[in-house]
Amino acid sequence: MELSEAIRKRINNLKEEQKYTLHGLSLMAGVTDSTLDSFMKHKSKSINAKTLLHVCEGFQISLEEFFTDPLFDENAKEVKKMAQNKKTTHK
Repeated sequence: MELSEAIRKRINNLKEEQKYTLHGLSLMAGVTDSTLDSFMKHKSKSINAKTLLHVCEGFQISLEEFFTDPLFDENAKEVKKMAQNKKTTHK
């Protein structure tokens, strides 16, 4: 799963847990509806770090808590693999 898709799923899961609508989350996060809507509906491929930080603040969690979810395990393995490959090619 791509990182952006894992982020979308995590946001949706947290919205369900905390019973937020997308509009409610945007109000709590201080982010425009259009910014969140664009990312969540795949109109935008990525979300910037500052916006994601505000989303986490809206959920009252840290970025670390956001990414400490099994959804991101696969992505962490991919990053480690890429880093190892980079080390071996630069020797």
